Amino acid sequence: MSTQPRLLPWHGPSGKPCYLVTDEDGKGYLSRLADEMEAVQLRMGAELLGHAGLLLGNPKTEAGELRFLSNRLVEALRDALRVAESRGRRLPVTEEDEDDGPTQASGAFG
Repeated sequence: MSTQPRLLPWHGPSGKPCYLVTDEDGKGYLSRLADEMEAVQLRMGAELLGHAGLLLGNPKTEAGELRFLSNRLVEALRDALRVAESRGRRLPVTEEDEDDGPTQASGAFG
């Protein structure tokens, strides 16, 4: 059985994160469904990014269109971060990683 619950790409009815604990090493129905959902979310984000480039390059784009675009970009970024968090949690941890202890992020946001 997996020791680390998988963060799923959707929320529960109350808006809280959903997790999956499986003993099938990611080959069960819900794991496959989550994989497909993540792929759709990432693909939609990539398509939205292309659309954003077109809208932002058009000087005639109206404020309402830009607001709508901004909201969709926020949703896509939120989805992508959730996918990254979920996948990062499932990366195997080596003994070397455990010996190093926690790492600090550096840069503009760290």
